[in-house]
Amino acid sequence: MLSAAKSGLVCLKDNDWILIADKAVRCRFESGERIVRRSKKVDGFYILLKGSATVRLSPQGGSRTIGPGDVCGEISFVDGLPATADVVAEEPVEALFLDRSTLQTLIDLFPHLGSRLYQSLAAILTRRLRDVIGQAALRK
Repeated sequence: MLSAAKSGLVCLKDNDWILIADKAVRCRFESGERIVRRSKKVDGFYILLKGSATVRLSPQGGSRTIGPGDVCGEISFVDGLPATADVVAEEPVEALFLDRSTLQTLIDLFPHLGSRLYQSLAAILTRRLRDVIGQAALRK
């Protein structure tokens, strides 16, 4: 299911998913619970397995919904700075959390996993940036 998600980690192969699922921590969040908190550093990222969550870019608005196969916390993970958005469970959410040190160990053992993972993260971030650029162009 996760490998078929069009907006998630699309470059990963089945064997990559097996490695990630084996090493990641399974987390549960209740409806209304924060998965990621804006202005707090995230030392890893989440992959949603079940349920949906709202990504709130600012208190004034600007939100979108994510679901199974989507990731959150990836911006903070990539640049090491605090998260740029709140991510709040809309319903019970089940997710995998992959922390930086576990991921680094996997990449050391399986370098191609790292290449495919970061290529996937770049594709996610590029798609989101294009969405923002497109929305800004529509407002002009």
